[in-house]
This record gives sequence, structure tokens and C-alpha cells, in this order.
Amino acid sequence: MSEVGYRWSMTAVGEPLVRSEFNPFPPAAGEVVVEVAGCGVCHTDLGYYYDGVRFNHPAPLALGHEISGRVVAAGAGAEEWQGKAVLIPAVIPCGTCDLCLSGHGTICRQQLMPGNDIQGGFASHIKVPARGLCPVDEKKLSAAGFELADISVVADAVTTPYQAVVQAEVAKGDLAIVIGIGGVGSYAVQVANAFGATVIAIDVDQAKLDNMAKYGAALTINSREVQGKDLKKVIQTFVKEKGLPATCWKIFECSGTTPGQDTAFGLLTFGATLSVVGFTMNKIELRLSNLMAFHARALGNWGCLTELYPAALDLVLDKRIALAPFIEKHPLDQINEVFAEAHAHKLTRRAILVPKK
Repeated sequence: MSEVGYRWSMTAVGEPLVRSEFNPFPPAAGEVVVEVAGCGVCHTDLGYYYDGVRFNHPAPLALGHEISGRVVAAGAGAEEWQGKAVLIPAVIPCGTCDLCLSGHGTICRQQLMPGNDIQGGFASHIKVPARGLCPVDEKKLSAAGFELADISVVADAVTTPYQAVVQAEVAKGDLAIVIGIGGVGSYAVQVANAFGATVIAIDVDQAKLDNMAKYGAALTINSREVQGKDLKKVIQTFVKEKGLPATCWKIFECSGTTPGQDTAFGLLTFGATLSVVGFTMNKIELRLSNLMAFHARALGNWGCLTELYPAALDLVLDKRIALAPFIEKHPLDQINEVFAEAHAHKLTRRAILVPKK
């Protein structure tokens, strides 16, 4: 076993990411060292790197929190994980505090987020607590036609909307509206559809909309062309034609943009649930009393409970949601170029960075 690993680290906002060597071994008690198979590039990573969104670990910091890999070393008490293929949760709770024990692990105040609280996955190896790891059934993985790197994005891009759909209590017969069908929103559409909802996808990119119509969107709307009250009227007409609920819509804001959040809030109706899944530093103006008048609710969504990971992964491995058409692998050593292309919206699929073996 080599004792030399490497990581690509952020040193300052917008400065080129720098490669450096480090020794990932040995893991402490309760920890494991995972050899990274792949790490997805998330909108949050770009926020840290380009926009100066605050992270908790001092620089230099390897970003990356969508990680799959194999455990190559296990500390005392974690020996059961040795050699196993795993997904690393994007948010790792402590598992013992009052929040964790009451089912609120995603807001555990001792949580560890790779690429934020600890060194992240844009590296050859990562050392993490063993708690919360999601085992990967490699027979099912192979039967589904995936490599271990492919499913790295499940750790956030799939599990985050999965939790949003679960906590919004989406059920068969519901109307779900997804705003922003990028790296997270494309899976929000598919997860809501898998739960039995009729899904409307809204975006400004017609090519993405056309593609999403193949993967669970019953109606697609280009918000460059239809906005405000007209948008709501189009949805109401569709609802009436299809015999769908005129109230209690489940709305998922996944764009992480000011226009997207404005659109989402504007679609509130009686008994609606608004799930805020995308992140932006920008502020919007809204009339909060709409929540009161509609007896609606707005929910935040930070990561995903670790206990929900296996079911979310099963949706992928059972081909109930499509993964392959939405991902593209790149060598980790091209991280600076991939970040630039992702920031410039030149990538049509979510990038997965794969270390050189």
C-alpha cells in the first residue's frame, strides 16, 4: 500500500487549484481511508471557488463532497468496512447528539462535510469517519452497467433531491414542479416521478427541457418564454386537462438562482410545499404572508440523512432513475479546466473527476 496520496487544493478564491502530496494513512479509531474512485463537481464547489462562499476548514482545502470509492484502510472499530465499495455521505453526522437521535442528522452541529469541514474528494484518497458510509452492492453495480466512479454523484446530486421529495411527502397522484433542471434538478424530476408524481420541469435551457421530457417530465416549460402569472396559468390549464390536484402542489427550487426562487415562490397555492434545494448568496424580495394566506409551507434541505442513502442508491441501480445520460467523467488532473467549463456553463453533463491510478 502506497503511503503517498495527492489532492488538488483551493488556496484562495479564483486562484488555480494546486496539486500536492500527502500521507492519508493511518486512519484513527472509527475512521477509514477511502481510495477515491470518482468525485462529482457540484454547484456548491463552484460557489466556494468562484464566489467566496465561506467554508469551515482553513485553506488550502481540497473541495469535493460527491465521493465514491473503496476502503483501503480501517481504524479500530471500523474493520468491517475494509475492502468495501462505498458512497461517502455529503454530510456526515456525529450520530450521538440530540439532533441525530431525533432524526435531524443533517443539521448535526458536529457534522463533517468533505470539502468544507474536512479535506474533500478531489484527491486520490480521503480519510473520513466510518459512521454513515453507504455500502455499494458491486454485483448490482456491475449488472446495472456502472463503474464505481459513476455513482459518486449519488452522494449529493441524487440523495439531496431524494430527501427533499421524502420530506415534502410526495406521493402517487401529486403534482410536483421542479425549477432548474441542472445537476440536482434533473434527478429531482426523476425521483419525484419514481414516487408517483406527475412532474413539471421549468428551466431556461430548451435543450435540457427537451431531454428531461424523456426522463420523467410530463410537461416542460421554458421560463424565458413564459413567466409570472402566465406561467401559473399554463400550469393550471395542464392540471385541469390531466385531472391533477389544483392545490397542495409540491414545488422544488433547484436552480439556486434569484429568478428561480422568485418563480418558485410565485407558484405557491393553497396547501403547497416549497422545498428550497438550490443555493444562492443572492437575496430576493417576497411577501412572506403568502405562506400564511395559502396555509403553505417552505422547507430547507441540507444534504440527506445517511439512513436514506441505500434507498436512493437502489433507485439508480434498479434503473428507476437514469444516471448515465447526465454524467461525464474527466481525469482529476484536468480539474482547473473542468471547473472553468462548469462555471461558464459549457458542460452539458455533471462532471465526475477520476484520479489517475
